Amino acid sequence: MVPHLTTSLTGPLHELERVVLDQRPEIERWFRTQWLEHNVPFYSSVDLRNSGFKLAPVDTNLFPGGFNNLNPEFLPLCVHAAMSAVQKICPDSRRFLLVPENHTRNAHYLQNVAVLRRILEGVGLTVRIGSLIPDLQGPTPVETSGGETLLLEPIRRRGNRVGLEGFDPCAVLLNNDLSAGIPAILRGIEQTIVPPLVAGWATRRKSQHFHFYDRVAEDFAKIAGIDPWVVNPCFSQCGKVNFAEKEGEECLASNVESVLGEIREKYAQYGITEPPFVIVKADAGTYGMGIMTVKSVDDVRNLNRKTRNKMATIKEGRPVNEVIIQEGVYTFESVEGAVAEPVVYMMDSFVVGGFYRVHTERGIDENLNAPGAKYVPLAFETNCHTPDCTGKPGDPPNRFYTYGVVARLASLAAALEVEELVSAASAPEARAANA
Repeated sequence: MVPHLTTSLTGPLHELERVVLDQRPEIERWFRTQWLEHNVPFYSSVDLRNSGFKLAPVDTNLFPGGFNNLNPEFLPLCVHAAMSAVQKICPDSRRFLLVPENHTRNAHYLQNVAVLRRILEGVGLTVRIGSLIPDLQGPTPVETSGGETLLLEPIRRRGNRVGLEGFDPCAVLLNNDLSAGIPAILRGIEQTIVPPLVAGWATRRKSQHFHFYDRVAEDFAKIAGIDPWVVNPCFSQCGKVNFAEKEGEECLASNVESVLGEIREKYAQYGITEPPFVIVKADAGTYGMGIMTVKSVDDVRNLNRKTRNKMATIKEGRPVNEVIIQEGVYTFESVEGAVAEPVVYMMDSFVVGGFYRVHTERGIDENLNAPGAKYVPLAFETNCHTPDCTGKPGDPPNRFYTYGVVARLASLAAALEVEELVSAASAPEARAANA
């Protein structure tokens, strides 16, 4: 079954889709030239919001953990895309060390690891799973939600190489976002690590990513002949907050008012009557932690204790001192009556699938990446890479190509972002600090 998609404000979005389809040869040519100049991320996922008048990314994950939520029919496409990605790392690679997150009780996440291993094995690699769990003494079996058994093995370091007992990998693939910091055992090894260590949340910032996305969206808008705001959320950043101690309130309030002002101007320009809102969230981190919806300055000046506690820490118990204030993008999409947002997955430069994140207890102006979310694989009747551009009567709607274009813009921004992070980390002063 194709999930039923509803979009309340259909006109402007259909116009964007028409523009994207009309400019498809130029857009694809532009993407090809970009990937000749920049190193595409090994894999990524992008959370999109579709408000009818706007289709924009709101988060880009460089350590995607939901491959188990993709339509199984897309698995061969994942394998072909992974072949391209592996070829760029090391053409004669035979062995990969896959390093997952440490939360072994999340059986759904472990199923993601199992699917990811299956994709890599389809490329012709021998794949074993090395764990960063500090007290892991030896090979430990764990069960996935799909009934599979994974063997987690402690990572060993010998000189400038890491591996497992009797296993010397050609490369290391991280599916761990390093929220707790860059582990010493992986620093300075001679094997290729993808994504690079600096792409983890110990060093990466969402606000920096969206600075690069600003540039990408501007360039894309010139090609497509559109207002970049249609695919780009406004944002600001505040690095002086402490929710537990009620510090940084004025910094947060002034940035909220600034972003709300930008949104009001655009809403007035386009005749949009919905009330503007912003999303305040931790500038580093994932799993939907440290996020709140704000509709006025008073909302951040009158936070109750429960909200402050929710915002104070994120994954691994890290305190939140930096936040991004991002334009809230409504989602007018639904699956079986529940609020939904599309998440698009990429390997190398290829869109390989995606799913709808669906939440029955959240509203159209709220974060859906929260407990209670469900996942429905994206499944369209027409091919997602060669959409029917003729617009024949009766053709099923194919939004996936447009989703894929916007998601690839975010992936390109991530490529530029990581390039700068790698450059900064290789500077003499950075090397001295890490020595």
